[in-house]
Amino acid sequence: MRAQVLTQAAIGHDSLIRKAGLVLGGSLFIALAAQVSVPFFPVPLTLSTLAILIVGLTFGARLGAATLVAYLAEGAMGLPVFAGAQSTASLVGPTAGFLYGFVGMAWLAGLAVERGIARGVVSTALVGVAVSALLYIPGLAWPALVMGKAMPDLWAYWMAPFLLGDAVKAVIAAMVVWGGWTALKARKG
Repeated sequence: MRAQVLTQAAIGHDSLIRKAGLVLGGSLFIALAAQVSVPFFPVPLTLSTLAILIVGLTFGARLGAATLVAYLAEGAMGLPVFAGAQSTASLVGPTAGFLYGFVGMAWLAGLAVERGIARGVVSTALVGVAVSALLYIPGLAWPALVMGKAMPDLWAYWMAPFLLGDAVKAVIAAMVVWGGWTALKARKG
């Protein structure tokens, strides 16, 4: 049996309209977070992964992944949803592996909640750190395979500068989700 996720407990996932609203709202939330950007080269530092963790941890695996598929589809249609108000070209550019990996990131975060692995602030933060680390697999594979980038360059420019930020974003996501559960329990209690 799956554990309930925050949005299901708060508003329910029982209708197609609610699910569609969550997907649309979640993709907008991620698009806005992507615009909060610190210019790094070749990969910008954004709040995208924070938003994706929050979506995955509160929507669950399927709805979280569907939200990220919608986000990618919005970018593919030319909407300026990616970092720096970019769209279609980003899906084949140097950061494409991260963009595609976002779907798996949301799915894994949601799955951890549904399986009862992410239950408190600490376990949720640890799940966030682990899921964020796994994002580097597709994120680094894309430039390595498609663009011929060498591993030392990938480590130095594409991964190392972001690790601390990823850990901080995982802790913030865990606190946001835990705060949501606390507020929901207080409202119902």
